[in-house]
Amino acid sequence: MADRFDIVVAGAGHNSLVAAAYLAKAGYRCLVLDGRPVLGGNVVTEELTLPGFRHDSCGTAHVILQDNPMMRDDELGLADYGLEYIHPEIVCHAPFLDGSWLTQYHDIDRTVEQFAKFSKKDAAAYRRMIAEYEAVKPLFDAASYMPIGFGKPVNDRLAEHPDGRKWLRRQARSAWEIIRDNFEDDHSRCFMLWMALQTVTPPEWPMTGRLAYSLVWGRQHWSWCIPKGGSGVLTEILVRLIEDHGGVALTDKMVERLIVENGRCVGVECADGSSYRAGKAVLSTIHIKHLIDMAPRELWANDFYDSVETWQGGPTLFVQHYATSEPMTFAGDGGPITPIACAMLSEPTRALRMGYDFARGAANVDEPVLLAVSPTIGDPTQAPPGKHTIKIIGMQPYDLKEGPQHWDNIKHEVAAANLDWLRRFSPNLTDDKILASVIESPLDLERRNPHNWHGSCHGGAQNAAQAAALRPAPGWAQHRMPIPGLYQTGSTTHPGGSISGGPGRNAAAVMLKDFGKNLDELVAQRADRAAQATAPA
Repeated sequence: MADRFDIVVAGAGHNSLVAAAYLAKAGYRCLVLDGRPVLGGNVVTEELTLPGFRHDSCGTAHVILQDNPMMRDDELGLADYGLEYIHPEIVCHAPFLDGSWLTQYHDIDRTVEQFAKFSKKDAAAYRRMIAEYEAVKPLFDAASYMPIGFGKPVNDRLAEHPDGRKWLRRQARSAWEIIRDNFEDDHSRCFMLWMALQTVTPPEWPMTGRLAYSLVWGRQHWSWCIPKGGSGVLTEILVRLIEDHGGVALTDKMVERLIVENGRCVGVECADGSSYRAGKAVLSTIHIKHLIDMAPRELWANDFYDSVETWQGGPTLFVQHYATSEPMTFAGDGGPITPIACAMLSEPTRALRMGYDFARGAANVDEPVLLAVSPTIGDPTQAPPGKHTIKIIGMQPYDLKEGPQHWDNIKHEVAAANLDWLRRFSPNLTDDKILASVIESPLDLERRNPHNWHGSCHGGAQNAAQAAALRPAPGWAQHRMPIPGLYQTGSTTHPGGSISGGPGRNAAAVMLKDFGKNLDELVAQRADRAAQATAPA
């Protein structure tokens, strides 16, 4: 392996791999370093419980990713590497305490019928909201999948749209206000609120209005979309692409210091004493709360440093992984059903109480708000024949009033309460059906992956103070860091967390521009080559 590379990438999350893949396609030799024994960050699939049971350690659904031009137009040629997605007909199932349920189907007409069971007004509202968002969605996508400053901000784009003024107000409101005002039945409200929570952003926060539309639209359009073979197949393929273009990816290489010479970042040092230099730039996906400790204080701009000092972690997750001998089974239309995802929200205001629980640092297991997901229902290859994986995800505060370390004392109690709540709706999951388990509190999530700072798998709160041009800091949202030669990607940058690939593609666009190249031209060249390859002789 050569001592020098064009680009040294610190951290192997999916966004840094996306960026490195574009850079590799453009002819730059990339070295990717990660401190964990597996590449992929929060987009990995591992045998966490028993041999043969492949669990998605963190992210499972790749719904938001589908609207990234990288996927939509296959800009990197990932389909050539065998990337294949599964789109189940049953998207998500929401059971309620009164014995009723609302099932979202990939077929919108079937979903509308589910709302109509509770309210014809709500059924019409659902169809209308899906259509309204579809009409403006390209404007939001254009803003998300373009670096800050490279095009018009979303508000300017909306101002030019016939319904733009409505959307200026809608996006500034809270998701709770929009759902409350558009739906009359609590069953409908529960389903919509639960959907709006899927980026781990409290629905009562201002500037969450778009989430009342966008997340349910994505799942209605793409279903509970998962890669065949597990979430980590995406990052495995990205690593192969980088290696096929002369790059190298190394595990167990925890970056702990930036090498800065003559005021410019020229490489990194790892905890094992090794160092690696970059001919052109260093790209980081290290959490910004850790990144600022990797170079002397005086090298960081004061406004950047001050913004990082006030960075908020935001809501955090509590995760349980199970290997089981049976799938989740629920009462549904026509008899028992086995959906890939289950939404559990007992009543609308329970979603609002989560924000209060986070503020007071209390673990609340009273009718917990949960997502239970079983990828093996859609893709049986992820477990031994007839067996399944189940992941239960709840939202609990990292900062307990007793301190984060208190999670080690109570996590099994919280896990038992969450499992019991799932069993209210899927009673077949008795103890004898559970073969093994792994429980991860917010503190454990941080221990497993340092990028999960304070337990946040999304890099930090996605609120008005940490979004768009303010992410990660005002004046520093273009992926260029205060130290020349250093760039930042990942969930601490625009457009934020979730499996979207947006920060990775955007960072690549900025870096290519600084190198005198153009991402759009790179993509066009690939499209031309693909067209020539398929043209008749």
